[in-house]
Amino acid sequence: MKYLLLGPNGQLGWELQRALAPLGELVVCGREQGGDLATAETLATTVRAVKPDVIVNAAAHTAVDKAESEPDLALAINATAPGVLAREAAALGATLLHYSTDYVFDGSGDQARKEDAPTAPLSVYGRTKLEGEQLIRASGCRHLIFRTSWVYGARGGNFAKTMLRLAAEREALSVINDQIGAPTGADLLADVSAHALRRLARQPELAGTYHVAADGETSWHGYAQFVIELARAQGRPLKVATDAVRPIPTTAYPTPARRPLNSRLDTRRFQRAFELRLPAWQVGVTRLLAEIANG
Repeated sequence: MKYLLLGPNGQLGWELQRALAPLGELVVCGREQGGDLATAETLATTVRAVKPDVIVNAAAHTAVDKAESEPDLALAINATAPGVLAREAAALGATLLHYSTDYVFDGSGDQARKEDAPTAPLSVYGRTKLEGEQLIRASGCRHLIFRTSWVYGARGGNFAKTMLRLAAEREALSVINDQIGAPTGADLLADVSAHALRRLARQPELAGTYHVAADGETSWHGYAQFVIELARAQGRPLKVATDAVRPIPTTAYPTPARRPLNSRLDTRRFQRAFELRLPAWQVGVTRLLAEIANG
């Protein structure tokens, strides 16, 4: 089996390089190797040259606020390019694994969204990601679309690292407490992706759209408190006091793009189909902090 990985240098793509390597021949394709999602026809040429059995698209325009001011670029990367990949996958008889987001929903209510829940994105990012999903489904290619949320990785910047830096510099912090989701490690996503692709090769009827995120839920405020208190327990020097991490509403921190308040995703369909158990979000974040401490 030959695997083509696009977007190898992002947080998820970096972990996928590790997770996919044991499955077969892995061709890694960044922007400079013909994997620029902003140029659709170059992308098509790359796929035709590689002739993969599986295409894994870990690339996306994920700068949510910036997408509001560059909607054409967001559309090209998040919608047009996945559509091209799906078209080429259909022509080759290949499988496409694509990652989407909870931002395809409007974030209303307090219940975890199932895969067939009505979509109503609030931002350019959400709308373009939804259009990418629709183009993949319309292509008729065999595919997996994994919607996920609050993805972080040990490599590069992330929320936990930002909180630790600020907690060491400031005596008080203000963190949003009315957006609810599940911090999900890129390493977890990569590992379950590799497992799912192996299962799909044997059971093609498993193709479709799934919600994949760590178990449980928290707010950004709860996430920050967990990170700071765990770091404090590990002996990390912090200036912020235990009771000085203040909760604030989303309205107190306006941004160009609207964020969904409810990012809960119901992952039961994925866990049943692929016979996996998604661990609690605290497990991955604890491991992340250990890596940061030892890094």
